[in-house]
Amino acid sequence: MPFPTLNPLMAEALTAQGYAEPTPVQAAVLEDEALGRDLIVSAQTGSGKTVAFGLAMSAQLLDVGGKEGSENARRGAPLALVIAPTRELALQVSRELTWLYDAAGGRIVTCVGGMNAALERKALGQGAHIVVGTPGRLKDHLERGALDLSALEYVVLDEADEMLDMGFREDLEEILDATPATRKTLLFSATMPKPIVALAKRYQKDALRISTVGDDRGHGDIEYQAVAVSPADIEHAVINLLRYHEAETAILFCATRDNVRHLHATLLERGFAAVALSGEHSQAERNHALQALRDGRVRVCVATDVAARGIDVASLSLVIHVETPRDAEVLQHRSGRTGRAGKKGTAVLIVPYPRRRRVEGMLRTARVNANWVGVPTPEMIRERDRERLLTALTAPVEASDEDRALAAELAGRMEPLELALALVQAKSGQMPDPEELIDISSRAPSGAVGGGNAGGAGGVGMPRDHSEFDDAVWFRMDIGRRHNADPRWLLPLLCRRGHVSRNLIGAIRIGPNETYFQIGAKGQATFLDAVKRTSVPGSEEESGITIERSAGPPEGGAGARRSPGGGAPGKPHRKGPPAGKPGGKPSGKPTASGGAGPGSAPYAARPTLKRK
Repeated sequence: MPFPTLNPLMAEALTAQGYAEPTPVQAAVLEDEALGRDLIVSAQTGSGKTVAFGLAMSAQLLDVGGKEGSENARRGAPLALVIAPTRELALQVSRELTWLYDAAGGRIVTCVGGMNAALERKALGQGAHIVVGTPGRLKDHLERGALDLSALEYVVLDEADEMLDMGFREDLEEILDATPATRKTLLFSATMPKPIVALAKRYQKDALRISTVGDDRGHGDIEYQAVAVSPADIEHAVINLLRYHEAETAILFCATRDNVRHLHATLLERGFAAVALSGEHSQAERNHALQALRDGRVRVCVATDVAARGIDVASLSLVIHVETPRDAEVLQHRSGRTGRAGKKGTAVLIVPYPRRRRVEGMLRTARVNANWVGVPTPEMIRERDRERLLTALTAPVEASDEDRALAAELAGRMEPLELALALVQAKSGQMPDPEELIDISSRAPSGAVGGGNAGGAGGVGMPRDHSEFDDAVWFRMDIGRRHNADPRWLLPLLCRRGHVSRNLIGAIRIGPNETYFQIGAKGQATFLDAVKRTSVPGSEEESGITIERSAGPPEGGAGARRSPGGGAPGKPHRKGPPAGKPGGKPSGKPTASGGAGPGSAPYAARPTLKRK
C-alpha cells in the first residue's frame, strides 16, 4: 500500500530515502481519524515510529512554519518538541527528522547530556522548528530561559515507559507543564503500565489509542534462541556463539557497567574486535564506538541496557543476552536492536541452567517462541569455519595487474598445495579458538526438555550417576562453624573458586575451624587449577580462603553433610549467620567473574568474608 496523500516536500524526502510504502505504524498515524489528535501509540522497536511521528506532525508544522521551503520557514520558538530517554536515541531521532524535513527547510536542534550546553543554547537562540532532547538537558535549558515552549504545536514522548523507569517523571512533568494547553501530545510507549496511563490522562485530551504490536509480541523478523549452560561457562558460551554466527555486527547485553568492562576486556584478549558502551563512557567515546560499528572497524559491541537505547546499526544481525533480561519488556527492547527495517536477525539468551524455569516464564509473558538449542560445540564451529573459508577463497575476485603479477610469482615459487595451505592458515589465524563447555545434559532442572550437547538442557529429572564419586578427592578449607560457614554459602563459593558445577561437589563436612569436602573424579584437575588461580593469600574476601587437598576429615568429625546426590545438607548449627559473614546477605559491588554459583545470577555479588 503506497503512502496516502502527503505534502510534496514530505513525499520528496521519503522517495529520496527509498520509502515505497508505509510501515503499519506509519500508516496508522496517517489515517484520517488520527490526524490532528493526541495519540497513544504502541509499536515494536525498529518499526519506523520516528518517521511515523514526523509525518503525523508534518501537516500542522508545514502549515504554520511555511509550505514552500526554507525561505518561508519560521525561525524562533520551536513548533515541536521530541523527548527521548537517552542520548543515543535522541541523536538517532534527530538524524531521522533532519532528512525528513530537509526539503521543507526544517531546522532541527538537539539538546542532550554530555554535549556542549553553551553551543546548544546558541543554536536554540538562532531558532528551531523542532527540538529533540533528553529530559534532564531540556529541563536545564528551560530553567535557564534558553528554551521557549510558548509556540509549541506538538510534544512527542518517545519510549515514555523507559523515561519513567529511568526516574524522569518530575523532569517530564515540569517540561509538559510549561507547554501550551493547545499543543498536541503524541505518546509512544512499548508498554502501558499505570504510570503511563496516569501521564496520558493528565496531559492528553481524547487521545486515540493505536497499537501495531498485535497478539504475537515477538518480532517477526527475529529468530529467538535460548541456550542453557553451566554458570561457570557463560563467557565460554559467548565466545562460541560469536564464532559460530560470525555476524557482521553483534551486540552483547550485560546488566552492569562492571560486567561490560570485564566482558569487553575478555573479548579483546581473545582477539575479537569489540567496543563497550556503558554509563561510564563520555559522549565522545560513545560516538566513536558507534561510528566504529557502522564503519565495520569493529564487529562486537558490549553494552548495558540503557547505553544501548537508540543504537541503530544497519548491519546488526545478532543480539546475545549475556545476562538474563529482568523482564519481558527488556527482552523485547534488547532484541529489537536487530531485525530492523525488514532485515532478519537472531537473538540468543544465555541461561544458567538453574534459571531455566524463570526464563521460560518470561518468554511466555513476552509471547516469544524461542528454540532451546545447544551452545555451538568446537566441532560445529570448525565445520562452519570450513564452509565459510571455502566460500571466501573460491569466490570470484577482481585483481589489479600488480596483484596478478604477485600471484604469478607466488605460484612459480610454491607448489599448489603449499600455496593453498598458506592461504588457509593465514585466514584461519584471524579466528579465536572455540571453547570446550561443561556437559550439563544431566543437570537440567525438572521440567526442562530438549538440548543434549554441551549447551543443551537434558532429560527431565534424570537421576545422577554417583559413580564419579568412587574416586573422589577430599579437600580442606580453613573456615568452619566458628566463621558461620554453612553449605548454603559454601556450595556457590566452591563453584566460583573452582569453576565447577555443584554436581561435582560431594560430601561437605563442617568442623569448628575447618571444612572438608569432596570433588568428583571428573573435576579434580579443573578444580585444583582454578583454585590456585583464584587464590589471593591474605585477602578478606573469599579469594583469601585457603583450599588444599587433604586425606579427608578427622575420624569421627562432626559437621553438616551433603550427599553426592545433591540432596539437602544436614541441619546447620544455626538458622543463619548475620549479614557480612559467610552465608549472610551479599554485600559489595557485583563482580565480573566468569563463574557464578548455582542458583544465583551470573556475575552475582559476593559476600564479604571476615574471618576471626
